[in-house]
Amino acid sequence: MASASFPALRVAIIGGGPGGLSSAIALSKLPNVAVTIYEQARELREIGAGIQIGYNCWKVLELLDAAAAVKGHVQETIVHRNGLNGMSLKEQTFVAVAPQYRGQRVRRTRLQAALIAKVPEGAIKLRKRLVSLINIDEGGAHLAFEDGEEVIADLVIGGDGIRSVVRKSVFPFHAIKFTGRTIWRVIIPKSLIVDNPAMTSSTAWWHGPAGHFYNSLVDDPSETPEAEQIFEIAVHNVIPAATVKEKRFSWGIPATNERVESHFTEYDPRVREALSRVPEGLCKEFSAFAGQRLEKVTAWDKVVLIGDARHPLTGAFGSGAAFAMQDSWILAQAIAHSRSSREPLASALAIFDSIRSPYYHRMYEHLDKQMKTFQDAKVKNPEQTSEESLEVKIKGLGGIDTISWIYQNNIQRVWEDFLSAEESAGICNE
Repeated sequence: MASASFPALRVAIIGGGPGGLSSAIALSKLPNVAVTIYEQARELREIGAGIQIGYNCWKVLELLDAAAAVKGHVQETIVHRNGLNGMSLKEQTFVAVAPQYRGQRVRRTRLQAALIAKVPEGAIKLRKRLVSLINIDEGGAHLAFEDGEEVIADLVIGGDGIRSVVRKSVFPFHAIKFTGRTIWRVIIPKSLIVDNPAMTSSTAWWHGPAGHFYNSLVDDPSETPEAEQIFEIAVHNVIPAATVKEKRFSWGIPATNERVESHFTEYDPRVREALSRVPEGLCKEFSAFAGQRLEKVTAWDKVVLIGDARHPLTGAFGSGAAFAMQDSWILAQAIAHSRSSREPLASALAIFDSIRSPYYHRMYEHLDKQMKTFQDAKVKNPEQTSEESLEVKIKGLGGIDTISWIYQNNIQRVWEDFLSAEESAGICNE
């Protein structure tokens, strides 16, 4: 069908993270679609440390033609340890997965660069902080930015994170609050830690009574010289949110080494030694926020939420980037499908919501079940020791074998299944 036969679609994407970038890539492949990313930062840069790329993420990166540029440390084994004494509690191996789909820990900047390279030239506008989003009854939405620019868009994609202005505009009742979880992230030269083999021999989680310490390499040794390789540390501490009186920030703010180390004084000496090697001034602190679970993530027949803007998962599955990119790709397929049938944009958004919302609801149900297991164990054994609590936690850990519908999710197959079900329904209704 000729491009001119499709009505023009002006798309405003709010946020330049993985979800926003992948939305621009996927939608720019459609005829008569003009995409613009509005990012509030002065420059596109990732903060934090590494990012997990597994089978589910590789599959969507392939569809975006961005997989080849993403390389990192291949994780053949992940070890879960008792953080206090270092004892190995569980090992997860992934060698059965095809080599190109094995889990890798990657520098966030590598993923970002791979996606940016596929975004149409000139589609990214920086220093664009959205301050107002208003529905236009006659069609489209009006967007106003802090610098005074105003635009009209036919479709608005909210990929602007946990503090989403788009979400607040379409669901004003929605509010977020601190969950009690604080995360500190840092990357340091591998050379600073190379004499601590427990850190460099495998990716590991060191679980403690109120959080954990995570370590991993993030570079592909075949392309990054030893002297330039880096090492990632991510540590979590959880306390009752109600006990926190100080202001908390969801973005990375500087944290002193003393503040970080103070939460891990009882951990295994190898953990404490690793933390002591971090140069002062590099640690960034992130506070986890969450909000109500939304039953649907579309509004006004012209607004859709993706990634962290749409769900309060707060990193529960370590696949946030994959989820956001899957959202983007499915949205593009739904729009192409509806346009080919001369259906309005509202039809495409309904298709998107019918595929993705049940998927997230299934995640919520899994988390609820997991939490109930922990709570039931405490009720059954009120005097539960930290070791017994840790045993329950380790048994409840999800992975490729237990929640394959997340980690082995092939988003292209999901779309093909939708088309097959739609065709079958059409046949039955004839």
